[in-house]
Amino acid sequence: MITLDRLVNVLGGYGVRLCGRPEARTMWLRGVAMPETADRHAAGDLLLAVGAPGLDEAVRWAAAAKATAVLVRPEATAAGEEGDLEREAAALGDRHGVAVLLADPAVSWSQLAGMVYGLVLESRETASGRGPTDLFALADNLADVVGGAVTIEDRHSRVLAYSRSQEGGDPARLETILGRRVPDRLRELLQRRGVFAHLAATDEPVFVPADAANGLTGRMVVAVRAGRELLGSVWIGCASPLTGAHRRALADGARTVALHLLRSRASADLERQVESDLVIRLLEGSADAATTASRLGLAPQGLRVIAVRADTADDRHAALLLAFEQATTGFGWSRPGRSALLGDTLYTVLRAEEAGAARQWITALRAELPARVRVAAGIGAPAEVAELPAGRQEADECLALHESAAPGSVPPAYDESWDDLLLRRLRAAARTGRTPARGPVSTLLRHDTRHGTRFVPTLRAWLESQGDLTLAAERLQVHPNTVRNRLRKMAELTPLDLDDARQRLAMTIMLAAMEDELRL
Repeated sequence: MITLDRLVNVLGGYGVRLCGRPEARTMWLRGVAMPETADRHAAGDLLLAVGAPGLDEAVRWAAAAKATAVLVRPEATAAGEEGDLEREAAALGDRHGVAVLLADPAVSWSQLAGMVYGLVLESRETASGRGPTDLFALADNLADVVGGAVTIEDRHSRVLAYSRSQEGGDPARLETILGRRVPDRLRELLQRRGVFAHLAATDEPVFVPADAANGLTGRMVVAVRAGRELLGSVWIGCASPLTGAHRRALADGARTVALHLLRSRASADLERQVESDLVIRLLEGSADAATTASRLGLAPQGLRVIAVRADTADDRHAALLLAFEQATTGFGWSRPGRSALLGDTLYTVLRAEEAGAARQWITALRAELPARVRVAAGIGAPAEVAELPAGRQEADECLALHESAAPGSVPPAYDESWDDLLLRRLRAAARTGRTPARGPVSTLLRHDTRHGTRFVPTLRAWLESQGDLTLAAERLQVHPNTVRNRLRKMAELTPLDLDDARQRLAMTIMLAAMEDELRL
């Protein structure tokens, strides 16, 4: 049971759109009906208008079945006629009191039915942890029919399932299975050979010749597609191109894999939406945060917010979506964190008393992404459920700190890096002109700029050494008398009351705030 709104949101990724009746989005769908040849008046909240001769007939079937909505798969239309079809569907829906959903003609009824039944009838299973579909059994069956080792991958070359059979297997397949994804060097090889371009363009199987240098023997590969969207691929080890019945079996297997992936993905997408909504409520300050956290399976305290950004040199969005998909991969509540995607940032609420546990989660996420993806992250301090909005702000600040740090640096945690964050705030204030334009530090900085003196570094070394001339001289690599003489000349330029504790503190803060400027 789900709302029509959630159904439309999930199926929208496959070209399904709701025509008119926006008020129907809040209605619950508890059952699915498909009209039979002998009885077109099947009952159900959602009617799949399979076999309807036209849009008008489909809506009348739905009205007779007292359905809330009807899913119609019209014949392909010209680009200019799509708007007319949607307006006609909206008018018919208003007339009969039925919400009309138009599907992309490129998506088959079997694929649509698999998604709808998975969403409406099996959505209750997502909260209790519905496991993945039996792709491994499907891989075994296909291997038995074709006579070669089978690997099923998603569109990012991550392994979803593989057959027990090792016939036609090779070192490249073993490495792929052990690493749970195709190694980067093999992806580059396949890219150069045009394999990925072929998969993106056609459903026809293609043969990949052997490459001994990369441990690759020959194999056939076919795209797994839903309508126009590439979901993944099926690979079979073979010494030469498949023909006849074996080639047809591979094509049929790819269509069956598509149904499995769609059903699994529909349930996963539903779970992601539910999870994201609840996480966003927590991060924005839910009125009943304890109940929201309980629905997510989160403890009431000892939580940390992790903020992550991921990108590549040529694409800022795909890597972030991949990170979100990886962070939310898994059924039920077996994952350690709960995640949501807000703007250009992935937020995860994680049970982690120690910052090290949060860093391990970030490291594990990073390991699942392609090597070319850049990842930056920030970690909020331990928080109770009601404090998660503050934890989000802390994670954002730590994320900004990590993005400006040297490559390979450890993601900062707020409770460990509060001093760096305070100085960052001070430097931000200095850049907006909110530090005094007059006073000892400003005067000495202008003198150093104009005359090449070293008064500001000397003042900072003296303050950091707590007035110890010898230690300050060591920091500056000069004689203590040089420090003493510089301090005397500085006092002649500007009032410099180094005996006043408040002035020493003020000068220390201003020097920290102007650190970026002092590096120039």
